[in-house]
Amino acid sequence: MLHICIVDRHNYFFTVRAAILPTSMDTKCRVMKSLNNQVQLIGRLGQDPELKTFDSGNTMCRFSLATSDYYTDKNGERQEKTEWHNIVVWGKLAEVMNEILHKGEQVVIHGKLKSRSYENAEGQKVYVTEVLTNEFLKISPKKKAA
Repeated sequence: MLHICIVDRHNYFFTVRAAILPTSMDTKCRVMKSLNNQVQLIGRLGQDPELKTFDSGNTMCRFSLATSDYYTDKNGERQEKTEWHNIVVWGKLAEVMNEILHKGEQVVIHGKLKSRSYENAEGQKVYVTEVLTNEFLKISPKKKAA
């Protein structure tokens, strides 16, 4: 495993793990299979995380995450395109994220895509895609005490 240190354009420092691929074709195929359904997002929380505790004692945290892309249109004006992602976290990690993350803060999310469907009150089938998170890194600077 190779660790790469990155400082982004906002002078936030974080590390990224990167796998060094072996030379054998058979091993490469096994490594690539393990990379299936991997999602990594850097964005800002759209709301404070909501923590829910079930009768079983298991905890779940959910929130929306905004990611933005910027481009220049044909008139030379800078445009922003924002995508919203549903983030779901389970267990101890859910409790930790609920404690330290707040609306507007920037975070790196790592997980996998999960799709599900349900019937709403009107009897219509609703499809939802969520990012089931297993790692995160808060990259917003700490707020200074007043």
